Amino acid sequence: MNKTSIAMVLGDPAGIGPELIARLLAEPAVRSQANVILIADEAEMQRGMRIAGVEFPYRRVESLEQLAFVDDTPLFYDYRGDTLGEFARSEASVTGGRYSLDTLEKALRLTEAGTTDAVLFGPLNKTSLHMAGMAHSDELHWFAELLDFHGPFCEFNVLDNLWTSRVTSHVALAQVPGMLTQERVVEAIQLIDTALKRNGLEKPRIGVCGLNPHNGDNGSFGREELDIIGPAVRSAQALGIAAEGPYPGDTIFLKVQGDASAFDAVVTMYHDQGQIAIKLMGFSRGVTVQGGLPIPITTPAHGTAFDIAGQGKANVGAIRQAFEIACRMGANNY
Repeated sequence: MNKTSIAMVLGDPAGIGPELIARLLAEPAVRSQANVILIADEAEMQRGMRIAGVEFPYRRVESLEQLAFVDDTPLFYDYRGDTLGEFARSEASVTGGRYSLDTLEKALRLTEAGTTDAVLFGPLNKTSLHMAGMAHSDELHWFAELLDFHGPFCEFNVLDNLWTSRVTSHVALAQVPGMLTQERVVEAIQLIDTALKRNGLEKPRIGVCGLNPHNGDNGSFGREELDIIGPAVRSAQALGIAAEGPYPGDTIFLKVQGDASAFDAVVTMYHDQGQIAIKLMGFSRGVTVQGGLPIPITTPAHGTAFDIAGQGKANVGAIRQAFEIACRMGANNY
C-alpha cells in the first residue's frame, strides 16, 4: 500500500509551530506512516528541535520537482520565501506573516500538482498574516483564492471522532440571521458529509443546530428553525444524508459525549455555537480542517500560543491528530 505524502510547513516562527513539527517528526511511527516533505527555513527548523529537546533525521533536496521518497526519512527543502533578517519572537510581525504565507503557498502548489496528497501546517497568527498583506478574513479564503476554487467551503473543527462545521464563520454575530438560507445550510451539511466519508466513514451521522434559544420555541422568538433550518435538514435527508435536527444549541453537544455518541458531526449556525463546546471538551486536542477545498489541509486548532513559545511546553496532541487526519484524507479521493 502506498503511503500518503504530506507537505508540511512550520507556521508562524514566532509561535510554537517549529517546536510542534519537531516533536511530531521525532516520532518514528509518524515518519513511517507517511512520506513527508518539510518546507522551512533550516535555522528555524533546527531551533524548533532545540526548544523541543529532540532531533529527527532529514534529507535535504535542492528542488521540489520529482521528489524521491526512498525510506522513512523526511525530505527537507530549505526555504524562507521573501523574508530577510531575524524573525520576531512571541509577537505578530510582517516577517512572520510573510514567511507563513510563502511557505504555505509552496506546500499548496506541491499538493495541487499531485506531488503530495495533503498539507499540514503549524499554527498561524492572523494579525501577522494581515500585516503581511493577506486581504482575506482568514487563511481558508486565501487558500481558496490561491487554488482558484469557487465552490462551497467551510472550516471544520475536529475533536477526536467528533467533527463540527458552521454555516457562517468569521462574521459579526449581528449578521448571522440574515446570512442563513436553506441553500447555505444544505451546503454545510453536504460539505461535512463528504469530508467524513473521505476520512473513512461510510455513513456519517450529522446533527444540525438551531439558531435561537430552545429552537425558537415553535416561532415564539425566531422562525429560522421553522423556515430555514428544518427544511434544509429535510432536503439533506432527501439527498441520502443521515442528517437530523434542528436541535437546540445548548443541548446538542450533550448528545455527542461519551461512548454512546449520537452523531459523528454537528453543523452549527455560527462560530462560537460550536467552538465554545469543542474547546471546553478538549482544547489541546482540537484540529482544524479546511473543508470543501480540492486538497486536504489540516492544522492544530489551538493557535500560535505566543505566551509559551520557546519554552518547550507545547503539547503535540493536536498536531498529531491533524497529521492522522491528513493521512486518511490524503489517501481517499472521495
